[in-house]
Amino acid sequence: MIRKFIRKVFSKAAPGSAMETRKTSRQIISENQHTITRKQLNPCALKVTDELQRSGFAAFIVGGAVRDLLLGKTPKDYDVATDATPEEVRNLFRRSRIIGRRFRLVHVMCGAETIEVSTFRGAGVEEGEDSDDGRRVSNDAGRILRDNVFGSQAEDALRRDFTINAMFYHPGNGEIWDYHNGYKDLKAGVLRIIGDPRTRYQEDPVRMLRAARFAAKLEFTLDPAARAPIAGMGGLLKDVPPSRLFDEMLKLLFSGHAQRSLKQLRAEGLHHGTLPLLDVILEQPQGERFITLSLHQTDLRIKEDKPVSPAFLFAALLWHEVLTLSKKIEDAGERSIPALYQAMEQVIQTQVEMLAIPRRYTATMKEIWGLQPRFEQRAGKRPFALLSHPRFRAAFDFLLLRGESGEIDMEIGQWWEKFQHASENQRAEMLLPDTEKKKRRRRKPKIQQTGEATPAID
Repeated sequence: MIRKFIRKVFSKAAPGSAMETRKTSRQIISENQHTITRKQLNPCALKVTDELQRSGFAAFIVGGAVRDLLLGKTPKDYDVATDATPEEVRNLFRRSRIIGRRFRLVHVMCGAETIEVSTFRGAGVEEGEDSDDGRRVSNDAGRILRDNVFGSQAEDALRRDFTINAMFYHPGNGEIWDYHNGYKDLKAGVLRIIGDPRTRYQEDPVRMLRAARFAAKLEFTLDPAARAPIAGMGGLLKDVPPSRLFDEMLKLLFSGHAQRSLKQLRAEGLHHGTLPLLDVILEQPQGERFITLSLHQTDLRIKEDKPVSPAFLFAALLWHEVLTLSKKIEDAGERSIPALYQAMEQVIQTQVEMLAIPRRYTATMKEIWGLQPRFEQRAGKRPFALLSHPRFRAAFDFLLLRGESGEIDMEIGQWWEKFQHASENQRAEMLLPDTEKKKRRRRKPKIQQTGEATPAID
């Protein structure tokens, strides 16, 4: 009782807030209407909701899983929303842990699967108010920094980003509880933001990237009201922590619809001056075909459920930026290989400052780039040494992509393809003449003071 009273007090709507001024009415969509059944649900998600309900708590499947099931797709992740606090959830499940600072969540593990459980969020407090008790806090620009306000299900629905992501599925009776006409929007193919779009983007600028990603991924029309402010608010992304931006870029690039997502970003005006990576991808005419092929192959691999490498894709997206900068450094008098490595460092540094690309990725990117000149060396022992390099396969695939895009002659990739599978004798015959072999230099004869030359000593 005390916990519920405290929760009610702290989740009280601020005067003039959206929660106070906007009333929500819940619509119930029965199982006969939406056709989702328990058999379609993830067993681990059902185990979590069933246990919470047995313990007297409310528990619903929420968000993207409900959306995807309604669209006839298989959800990749399942989220559960409940009125139980993180500590109460943690006490119910032995294999679970509380995570997060901005909003505490619980990860419940079932074998190799993880279900994310969140407590219903409340409407918060006045912008900028202190957070000694874990309440909602925003900066001067209106962006939410911490948010541990608990509340009701209706308040939680209001706090979600898009109407199609704010539907709750009740595993017990099969009903969908819809507070913002998400079911209607989903059937109409409309992506609509909950609340005032400008305010919601100020709270979390990443929502602009999510709007573009969801519109592209689902092939939905972005609601005009949600679209209108985006072009003028892209600068807010500079205040977002680089790690969050990196996570969002990964979701966008590995959504299986990267090409369409990037076109959507351009359409919304987020392609210039917002993120260095987007500037490179969308405003690099020299590497346009190369980047298009890279994204297309990534989308195909994801749709075919094949593994993908973030380091490889980032290396491809930034390659022509590296080449352009390397050429400038070389034109200034530096040798080609040192110029390439200097360019690699500068390009990566620019990206890391905004995107926080992990070192494990940047190290692989450098290896892929650094090995490219070595594919041109097809004489002597160099090809054999390159074959044994740990990153040979990734670098070779990168080489093939360069050939397919027209950047280099396809013959180079074909030669290396054949060389890999040839016998030792065949490889020896394939080696090209070593035109770079240095001739032994003869020492200049020493000149005595008398002017007579003395033979050089070998």
